[in-house]
Order: sequence, then structure tokens, then C-alpha cells
Amino acid sequence: MLINMDAVHQTYIVCGKMDLRRGIDALAAVVQEQFALYPYNQALYLFCGTRKDSFKALYWDGDGFLLLYKRIEAGPDYSGRLIKAKSES
Repeated sequence: MLINMDAVHQTYIVCGKMDLRRGIDALAAVVQEQFALYPYNQALYLFCGTRKDSFKALYWDGDGFLLLYKRIEAGPDYSGRLIKAKSES
């Protein structure tokens, strides 16, 4: 199942290091309790791991949560290169 990006109303990037061993319920609780946001809206929540190469995304698609995990194989400095490339544009 893929996320229809046209249906995503907002994207939130949760700053700070998050324990990516957490599952759907724990990440939804973080959204509700720490950020006072409603996790059941059609927003995409992105969480960074303790390493720079791991990310999780939480999305409510209307009938259930979708939890995505991404580990970038290019190495831990990949995100820094991505930010640098965007800032040079």
C-alpha cells in the first residue's frame, strides 16, 4: 500500500531522536501527548531515529494506520548531503 500524497493534508517532522522500536500505538501517543495533534487526521508524521539513516512515517489513511520504515543504505551522512544539496538550490 502506498500513500496517496494528494490526500495528505499536512506533513509534520518530529524533531529530535526517537526510539524507532516503537510501534503504531506508541508513535500515535507521541503525536497526541507531546505535540497535542490528532493522529487520525490525514497528516503524515515523520520520525527520525537515533542514527541519521533511519526514519519512520505514520499515516492514517481513513481505515487504519500505515507505518513505514526507511533505512538509507548510503550511510549516515546521506541526510547531511541531502540538506546541503537543497540549500544550494
